[in-house]
Amino acid sequence: MGMSVTISAAAEQDAEQIFRLQYLCFQSEAALYGNYRIDPLVQSLDSVREEVAGDCVFVARLGDEVVGSVRGRVTEDGSAAIGKLCVHPRLQGHGIGARLLRAAEAALAEERGATRFRLFTGHRSEGNLRLYRKVGYEAVGTSKGADGVPMIVLEKPAGTYAATA
Repeated sequence: MGMSVTISAAAEQDAEQIFRLQYLCFQSEAALYGNYRIDPLVQSLDSVREEVAGDCVFVARLGDEVVGSVRGRVTEDGSAAIGKLCVHPRLQGHGIGARLLRAAEAALAEERGATRFRLFTGHRSEGNLRLYRKVGYEAVGTSKGADGVPMIVLEKPAGTYAATA
């Protein structure tokens, strides 16, 4: 009998697994842009620990292994910035990313008062764009990441989080 993937709030001891998973998962994004200095690849373990301690961070677990993660925080304008969604390459395409998003959206709206969700993804990241559109996000603009990668800004109102896939 196989184990199921569970979604839960991240704990302090998850930071190192999140850090390693993030490094693994964002290799394909770096290759897509020919840029291995993208933020998820250069973020320090201490910075991940700070995010786990202060932000809204969820993990997907398969047994004791962290196989997915997402982070969010409410910004000054009441929007929730959601980022660094990643799922282990061997488990992608099974709805884990959507489940992580749903958990983060629910917590950000219910516990932290977010009125809108906002995320950024690279303009060539078709798989990411497909997922985000499927769960109700719409492109509202573009920006350039600190690493120079052209980004698409997507948003949706907080009231729609319950309808995500």
